[in-house]
Amino acid sequence: MHLYWKRNLVILWIGVLFCSMAYSVSIPFLPIFLNTEMGVNDHLELWSGIAFGVTFLASALIAPFWGSLADKYGRKPMLIRSGFSLAVLYLICALVTDPYVFVGVRLFQGLLSGFIPAAIALVGTGSPEEKTGYALGIMATAGATGSIIGPLIGGVVSHYYGNRNAFFFSAALVLVSALIATFGAREDSFKGTSTRSHVRDDIKEAIANRPLCFLLILAGLSTFSVMILEPLITVYVLEMGVDRSRASLSSGIVFSAVGIAAVLMAPRWGRIGGRTGFAHVLLIGLIGSGIGNILQFFITNFVGFGALRFGYGLFYASVMPAINAMTVEVTKSEFRGRAFSLSQSATQLATMAGPLIGGMLGSWMPIRWIFVLNGGILLLAALLLGVKGKNVFPVSARKNVTDQDIHSAG
Repeated sequence: MHLYWKRNLVILWIGVLFCSMAYSVSIPFLPIFLNTEMGVNDHLELWSGIAFGVTFLASALIAPFWGSLADKYGRKPMLIRSGFSLAVLYLICALVTDPYVFVGVRLFQGLLSGFIPAAIALVGTGSPEEKTGYALGIMATAGATGSIIGPLIGGVVSHYYGNRNAFFFSAALVLVSALIATFGAREDSFKGTSTRSHVRDDIKEAIANRPLCFLLILAGLSTFSVMILEPLITVYVLEMGVDRSRASLSSGIVFSAVGIAAVLMAPRWGRIGGRTGFAHVLLIGLIGSGIGNILQFFITNFVGFGALRFGYGLFYASVMPAINAMTVEVTKSEFRGRAFSLSQSATQLATMAGPLIGGMLGSWMPIRWIFVLNGGILLLAALLLGVKGKNVFPVSARKNVTDQDIHSAG
């Protein structure tokens, strides 16, 4: 399988890029779609929240099941299943006219998702050990690039051709992902488990694996740290005095700054992790992004805020690739599909809970204090990693996570 790792990396990078673009082309415009195309006027915020959140809730609940199938039948079948299913469901989204049916379709999108975690698992398992961090760092840039390009394309398509056509465009993008995964990705040496495991047994096995449990917590926590700010950035930009007519553009620039930083730094963090240990890289990323969040408390102008978000992104770019690489190192090959699916469950739950809690906090406390709270949580995670890392992770994953590392990272 290692003979094809570079080919798989290129092909699945493109697949994840298009899959990420498909999401960000249409989903950010859900409120407009519900309002203009389905006539939802009353409780639009509630309808939008349900349509957004139901997908992540369903995905979080079903991901362990798909992970068990991946470990029995392979990761490539999961790519094919999710890719073609999502293409059909995006197409249906473009055709429905009833908001209840639309929410139902969004539910099925969550139940049948899994392209990106399956791609990450295939790349992480199929790459040579010394190249795993680099490969997963490269994969992280695919999602970041898609999240930068997608809203721009979606805005153009929605403006000139209508919101329904944005969903048609998303369907076409996911179809491309499914086709290139079907005919391009290889998984020749896969040896599946003899029987499909039960989700309850998988959770018990994950709980018994202390390093994996720790990583699942960090994956959820780091995703939560991003998503808790999702509904607040635009409001915070307005509070800085940016004109309302330029608020969407200015907020888009701020969001894109983090993605651009990830594209630039994720592969470099992967190489560093391969040399010094991924726990070392994860520690630096948590400390750097934690401090970066706290510093945003002191900035009251848009330019400085955008620059700090970019700096925060340079450090945060190391977090998920390091967690994914360490997941490969602390799990057996026959359990990795389930491990990545459990990680997906953790991140999807955080994706659902983050905006909800962020919106609640933003309604009764100044937004700038949420940056401090967020940064403190990340620094606490770094402290736990620095203190407990030597006892939790094997030497191959942590190399030298010591007090000296904490000092040098700070």
